[in-house]
Amino acid sequence: MGKFLVTTRKNGEFQFSLKASNGQEILGSEGYTTKAACLNGIESVKKNSQDEARFEKLTSKNEKYYFNLKASNGQIIGTSEMYESEAARNNGIASVMKNAADASVEDQTA
Repeated sequence: MGKFLVTTRKNGEFQFSLKASNGQEILGSEGYTTKAACLNGIESVKKNSQDEARFEKLTSKNEKYYFNLKASNGQIIGTSEMYESEAARNNGIASVMKNAADASVEDQTA
């Protein structure tokens, strides 16, 4: 089962990352000014990750593959790591879809 980790950045902002059952990070968030906003972001990932149309498949300038997960309003709520192939990126999307909905939340900000 997947797990969301909530952490604090050096600038004091909150962020989350979704980790697959093997511990690998499969989605990372932007910085949030409050923990409540960060937790709302997690809920948005849980909901939107179940709709494949919410995943934007992209290629970087250096030919690496990645994706963004977007909310219904078009705002990016999570970004993947860089992948070497389209197939690996698509596996990453499948992993987010599988792991996010019932992932636990671990708060490491205390």
